[in-house]
Amino acid sequence: MIQYLRNLKNSGLSQKVCLLRLDFNTDDNWRLKASLPTIKFLLKKCRAVVILSHKGRPDGFAQKLSLRPVIADLKKELKKPAVFLPHFRFQEIANLIKSSPQGSLFLLENLRFLKGETENSQVLAEHLAMLGDFYVNDAFAVSHRANASVVAITKFLPSYAGLELEAEIKNLSRVMKNPKKPLVIILGGLKIEDKLGVVKNLKNKAAAFLIGGALTPEILKLKLPKVVWPADFKKDKQVIRDIGPKSAELFCKEILKAKTIVWNGPLGNILDKRFQNGTKRIAQCLSDQSRAFKIIGGGETVMFLKKMKLAQKINFISTGGGAMLDFLAGKKLPGIEALK
Repeated sequence: MIQYLRNLKNSGLSQKVCLLRLDFNTDDNWRLKASLPTIKFLLKKCRAVVILSHKGRPDGFAQKLSLRPVIADLKKELKKPAVFLPHFRFQEIANLIKSSPQGSLFLLENLRFLKGETENSQVLAEHLAMLGDFYVNDAFAVSHRANASVVAITKFLPSYAGLELEAEIKNLSRVMKNPKKPLVIILGGLKIEDKLGVVKNLKNKAAAFLIGGALTPEILKLKLPKVVWPADFKKDKQVIRDIGPKSAELFCKEILKAKTIVWNGPLGNILDKRFQNGTKRIAQCLSDQSRAFKIIGGGETVMFLKKMKLAQKINFISTGGGAMLDFLAGKKLPGIEALK
């Protein structure tokens, strides 16, 4: 059984240091904002909080992927000092934390600068664990990865799910176990093939799967139950770049009938303004649908709705992209399994 943060016994926490795994692998600070309740909870209870995170896929140190700029966001959102730890001399860091005042907040440099992070190194996990007394995972977006700061670390410290991770599990489980019907699932983005596991797992619960994104003639030939393929497209150099207006209206009809809607992945190449119309139309249709419980996920999709100022019309915004899809496909996420 997963131990949740809100069930953590508070006795003695004022003398303890929490290692908090977050996910700052985004161009915006929306994932940081999603975890603010967890950070604030821990800062009130603990002697110190040490945030662990990553950004990008560096091969060794890369200045442009440093987490140092996040310090400014932390200070702004929490209105308190935060200390950046620019190196990985763990004993030196442990001594600094030990001598810090009550309620101190630290941010460690990008963990993916270290070789053992993505390899789920036990040695690295043990070094990280020496910095704290217990561990909290509030990084759903990376919980489908077996990384040292997500999985191996739980073998060395008492471990809990943060408030945001708990909300992710609760809301996505609601879709899988007992959604209000009709359930409509919208899937787009670049790697459509990777998302068909959701179709397979939820085909008996969903009324329709609306598929857009980077489609190929080969995948359009697939005969899948309840899948609604686009009826028309916008192309550039014979490559499908967006769904067409007929497709958008076809999708909207299904959306307006739904009682539960899940959306992951844009329906066109939204980096090019010429191919944003399909995604814009579906976003507007989703916001106009007031009767349904709506979940969106995937960084591109979330950021697009935020730019359109429509994100507030969504009931739950998942911080995960690939993690959300794996969860809905019925896969066991290593970061969640490690907490059991």
